[in-house]
Amino acid sequence: MLVPMKVTAYFRDVVRLKHPGIEEAWILRVIADPLEERQQPDGRYALWGLVAEAQNRALRVITLEDRETVHNAFFDRGFLRAMTRSPNPPSPAAPPSR
Repeated sequence: MLVPMKVTAYFRDVVRLKHPGIEEAWILRVIADPLEERQQPDGRYALWGLVAEAQNRALRVITLEDRETVHNAFFDRGFLRAMTRSPNPPSPAAPPSR
């Protein structure tokens, strides 16, 4: 028997209507094996994963502090662009020596 995904009322009442194409299986995959994970200042977790079935788009899943109750899920257009940027920006030019 499958255990239903734990969700907040916001996810159930708002997110499902705004993003009906996002499948529960995709969300569960991101939670189980995120490509990147960050804890937000409010204690929630932001998790990212790529969804091959959706043209390899990046799915961001926001969970509560328990890291299993889904609060939000949406395709993050900026994630892949941010990933391809250099992690170490060039340092400012040194002042000319005298």
